[in-house]
Amino acid sequence: MNYNFNQSPVLEAGNGLQKYMISVFNRMFMALCLTGLVSFACSSNPAVMQVMTGGFSVIVILMIATLGIVLYLSTQIKKISAERANILFWIYSALIGLSISPIFVLYTGESLANAFFTTAIFFGGMSLYGYVTKKDLTGVGSFMTVGLFSIIIASVINLFLKSSALQLGLSAISIVVFCGLTAYDIQKIRAFYNPAMSEEDIKKRSIIGALALYLDFMNLFLALLRFLGNRK
Repeated sequence: MNYNFNQSPVLEAGNGLQKYMISVFNRMFMALCLTGLVSFACSSNPAVMQVMTGGFSVIVILMIATLGIVLYLSTQIKKISAERANILFWIYSALIGLSISPIFVLYTGESLANAFFTTAIFFGGMSLYGYVTKKDLTGVGSFMTVGLFSIIIASVINLFLKSSALQLGLSAISIVVFCGLTAYDIQKIRAFYNPAMSEEDIKKRSIIGALALYLDFMNLFLALLRFLGNRK
């Protein structure tokens, strides 16, 4: 008896999951590249750097804009088209590039490279763990989310205190939090896949998944840079 394995539902589901996860990581990687290019280009423009380092007004506007995009995508992803979600995702990545552009002026090139490669190692390891583990990481995700909100509140307070010791401590805690969130998000993104979904819905979920991993990677990178980086 001959079997046609290409028509196996299990095999097709496995191939579909693999393509879905690859699309998530590809989109995240391209967003990181866009962020890096925008950030480097802006850092090379003295006029832009003068605006970015001249006060809190521009930073606040960028924070509101990027937060608004994240909230909009998170809450409206089911209602908007995949094309619109994709465009907003690229706009968000570019705005983040503009927001972090001063790091090229503040930190040495060696520090930036070390932080990036260390982030890639941590992110890769936690992604692999989140993908292959059979343990339910929901509890880990909830705990890390509480930790994230605590970091945000403490960071806002530190804007007024301007404590370097507190900033260093928050950076160390952030490294742990975003490592945990990376593993949790990978498991959640994988669980979200359903071969019965339409191509449009799969693309939407891949965009949301890429956004979550992008946030994990960028925040982990910035935390490592603050913790290990040497300023110029």
